[in-house]
Amino acid sequence: MTGGCLCGQVRYAVAGTPLNVRACHCSLCQRSTSAPFFARAMFALGDVTWTGETLDYPTSERVMRRSCARCGTLVFAQPNDPPARIAISLPTLDDPDALAPDMHIFTSTQRAWLKLDDGLPQYPERPPA
Repeated sequence: MTGGCLCGQVRYAVAGTPLNVRACHCSLCQRSTSAPFFARAMFALGDVTWTGETLDYPTSERVMRRSCARCGTLVFAQPNDPPARIAISLPTLDDPDALAPDMHIFTSTQRAWLKLDDGLPQYPERPPA
């Protein structure tokens, strides 16, 4: 799979399969994406390569967000805790329908006006291990 930001300055390629694909409704994801949730696929860090300049911003002690330095598109979110992995924003894929979330997480902070009726599991916080 391949993808990139709005202006094309950041491009990436993924060699592996996702560790998980989720829609996160936490307040940090909402604010950093300017959207009601962050639809993302998590991959092993070594499975993703990219080119282009990113601006990195820690939205918490746990997560670094990476956006295109030119157009500002949020492309990646990288947790700091092991194992080394990185999340890719699903809408930045060249084929945005190639992957779909299989659950909603942190729905305790989901927007009140958002009604989820897609039949996917919903977890108020993190899903059970």
